[in-house]
Amino acid sequence: MATFDTVKSMIAKQLKVDESKITLESRLVEDLKADSANVMVMIMDLEDQFGIMVEDDQIMKMKTVGDVVDYIEKHQ
Repeated sequence: MATFDTVKSMIAKQLKVDESKITLESRLVEDLKADSANVMVMIMDLEDQFGIMVEDDQIMKMKTVGDVVDYIEKHQ
């Protein structure tokens, strides 16, 4: 589950959230208090980290940490 660990630490650092509070079910906006700027920066960081491109229309579909992890694993 290396992808999840990487995503979790990146989210924790950016949103200043305790890593232990981040699960695959955590909702980015509702649970982790991300706003659209946070999400955009996170996506750019993930693109750099994993060498992928995330389409803009896909970003809006990513509601949970699990959605982000699934997307990365499918597109790496």
